[in-house]
Amino acid sequence: MKISIEKRKGLKGKTFLRLVYYYGSSIDSDSGKIKHDRKIETLDVYLYDAPKTSAEKQHNKEALQLAENIKVKRLIEIASGKHGFINKTKNSANFLKFFDELADSKKQNNSSGNYAVWISCRKHLADFAGNEVVSFEAVTTQFVSNFKDYLQTKARTKSGNPLSANTRSIYFNKLRAAINRAVDLDHLNVDPIKNIKGFKPENNKREYLTIDELKKLAQTDCRYDILKRAFLFSCLTGLRWSDVNNLTWNDVEEANGSYRIVFVQKKKQNSGNGLLYLDLSAQAYSLMGMKESDRVFKSLKYSAYMNTELLRWCMAAGISKHITFHSGRHTFAVTQLTMGTSIYTLSKLLGHSELKTTQIYADIIDATRKEAMHVMPDIGL
Repeated sequence: MKISIEKRKGLKGKTFLRLVYYYGSSIDSDSGKIKHDRKIETLDVYLYDAPKTSAEKQHNKEALQLAENIKVKRLIEIASGKHGFINKTKNSANFLKFFDELADSKKQNNSSGNYAVWISCRKHLADFAGNEVVSFEAVTTQFVSNFKDYLQTKARTKSGNPLSANTRSIYFNKLRAAINRAVDLDHLNVDPIKNIKGFKPENNKREYLTIDELKKLAQTDCRYDILKRAFLFSCLTGLRWSDVNNLTWNDVEEANGSYRIVFVQKKKQNSGNGLLYLDLSAQAYSLMGMKESDRVFKSLKYSAYMNTELLRWCMAAGISKHITFHSGRHTFAVTQLTMGTSIYTLSKLLGHSELKTTQIYADIIDATRKEAMHVMPDIGL
């Protein structure tokens, strides 16, 4: 990296000085043009364009020396950053842009669910900061504490409801992950989140449909056919809302007389890209309907109204559980385990990175089996 002093013509016969940080250049993949990576630091220093008096000449001499001293100081700060001194260049960079880059890396790794969580957390950070630029030096313990309070008291879902304990916990942990990464890269010399406790997640009950309930729902009319097909598709495939909503016909291919969804996964440790396949049953494929656009479920939209319609549909089928679209994923998992699928295979089907994440469904099955044993009728012993 290079630092240079640049002069910028001003008004009233003055030229202002600033520091230009040059990080190199790259070729823009779209335009093919050279793109220079530079940052500007404005200095409160100016020169007289045509000094007439000795005082103005002395001012110019001292101004140039001051700018040079600041330049040297910045170079020392950068070189000494790893030794505990504040790296002003890194410290003044945009933390929210850094957060965006981390989120994009999750998308590139084909972790669509995780990416969606990062994006949601980013939106709350923007709301909290008032869409202002947040530098790394602004990410203090007070900043973290205030954001935690915002999640607790002010943040709302798309439906206008307060965030659940688990959602608050997840968003706060994303901020923690971003800050930890920033510390690793020397953007922050002090960890502002180190001594702040996160939210304790709740082990919420996962609502799911039994096989009999799923059959009843399939036989019950729903006001919106697109909602019915999409939800049942989730129950039969385990796909999240975002995956179902974003599914395109280009993701579907025919193989040996059946169909499957193809996902591209960027493997860890830079070992290249790999393909993951989710085979579709005949009934799951039938729910996709006719190809009318690029998106499979074209008219599907997320809204509080659709969530209400999902509950009305369930009630019409005689199901009183509080079913959400994500319950389709839970239904798939519990059904698979009930039918004898191994937890390892289920973990792969659900796209979980850790087996312990899938374990919760095994716990549900155990509880269900226990309940079943206690409903045996009294035989008069």
